Amino acid sequence: MQRVRLSSQQAPVHKLGDSQITLSPKFRLAVIQSSLLNPSPDLELSHGGEPLIPGLPDDVALNCLLRLPVQSHKASKAVCKRWHLLLGSKERFFTRRKELGFKDPWLFVFAYHKCTEKIQWQVLDLTNFSWHTIPAMPSREKVCPHGFRCVSTPRDGTLFVCGGTVSDADCPLDLVLKYEMQKNRWTVVNQMISARSFFASGVIDGMIYVAGGNSTDLFELDSAEVLDPVEGIWHPIARMGTNMASYDAAVLNGKLLVTEGWLWPFYVSPRGQVYDPRTNNWESMAVGLREGWTGSSVVIYGHLFVVSELERMKLKVYDADTDKWEAIEGPPLPEQICKPFAVNACDCRIYVVGRNLHVAEGHISRVSRKGTCEKKWCFGVRWNVVDSPDCFSDLTPSSSQVLFA
Repeated sequence: MQRVRLSSQQAPVHKLGDSQITLSPKFRLAVIQSSLLNPSPDLELSHGGEPLIPGLPDDVALNCLLRLPVQSHKASKAVCKRWHLLLGSKERFFTRRKELGFKDPWLFVFAYHKCTEKIQWQVLDLTNFSWHTIPAMPSREKVCPHGFRCVSTPRDGTLFVCGGTVSDADCPLDLVLKYEMQKNRWTVVNQMISARSFFASGVIDGMIYVAGGNSTDLFELDSAEVLDPVEGIWHPIARMGTNMASYDAAVLNGKLLVTEGWLWPFYVSPRGQVYDPRTNNWESMAVGLREGWTGSSVVIYGHLFVVSELERMKLKVYDADTDKWEAIEGPPLPEQICKPFAVNACDCRIYVVGRNLHVAEGHISRVSRKGTCEKKWCFGVRWNVVDSPDCFSDLTPSSSQVLFA
């Protein structure tokens, strides 16, 4: 496994509350140079005198270069001017990938340093299994790495970070940040109606929903709201049936499932709520579903899976017909993956990020269950571990998202 090569280039960022983006002299010079060259990069890339790769047509060569791991761009762009034009800018690189129809998965991990609590995003290329970074999130305040909620529209290559808490102040935030992979930059979008932390979030039909959480006065909220990313405006929706913060949430069958999780000393059964956007109504979660929800969840094949954080056990899946959880076939989570976990999924694969950003990739298989009249499935998992570079040894994951680009 190669070490991560961190780039010294930083994109200009929009500080919270600023009406405009302020550029340093260094960034202003870069913008001027970029504007002067703007028409020429694509022109030179397409019609340069020298071939991109000797012996290959340029369209074939371009297709090859667009598959290079981002980690290798710093060295590769020194080959020649045309390579530099393509690989010297992540924005241009991912724009060309989009034009040629590339749609590969990338695992974005929101992590923090266990000693300083400094937050950062690390990105794992799920094709080449190499890491790179993205620009830091813009923020005037020193924020706590806990309490944020991250959602995404994967096929658009867009990531949203909502809410959170100011460090040492227990003050929830109403901020909303958007990262676009094709542009490789963060922007500040319209804030939520209510500041909140430790809340539920999910994406249903392209709309972003948030619900519950802790308020500015440290009381739990019952309010909920929705954002249309195209319109850019938050709207209130029906209130939850109870005030509660969220341990985990999932979108299943077009509904938002919210659980507060088990709380020490486990005397009281956890509460759970289910929201249906078609009726704009909340209802109580089934008893078996909320009591067996003991970890971080993903939805695969239209079923809810959970990686338990209470003990090292097998992955389990929820059966809505019986309101029970069942362990699936296959080994438990590999021992290298230590909690806290950040869990996400892509197609039939589940990605569990543990401490030090070691990643377990689980391939979920399913076969029809024999001896039953109804369509029932048996699920199994095979694990593969992606070890992280040594420089990640002090990083702890908080959230993860899969984007395509």
